[in-house]
Amino acid sequence: MIAVCALQDLPPGEAIRVDADVPIAVFNADGTFYAIDDTCTHQDASLADGWLEGCQVECPLHASCFDLRTGRPSGPPAKVPVRTHEVVVHDGHIYVQVAARESALA
Repeated sequence: MIAVCALQDLPPGEAIRVDADVPIAVFNADGTFYAIDDTCTHQDASLADGWLEGCQVECPLHASCFDLRTGRPSGPPAKVPVRTHEVVVHDGHIYVQVAARESALA
């Protein structure tokens, strides 16, 4: 598991980028935490820098939206989903369990 931050360091409506083998974006969507690969599958942009609305994040570059629960884009220009990762909150800290690379294709 990858340690992300203390719970209070990621308030609702915010995101944080975690440097890992593949960068990961962790979001606090009104108290529910989600983690996805940070890089938009359409073009090289950080999704942690995007706009969060409910369980959707909009890429700041070309406005592709990704569902934080499934990783699937809602429409063009992105066509390929991003991987989703399990988020664990334990003792006031947020952790991410990185998914296998094949999980975005399922």
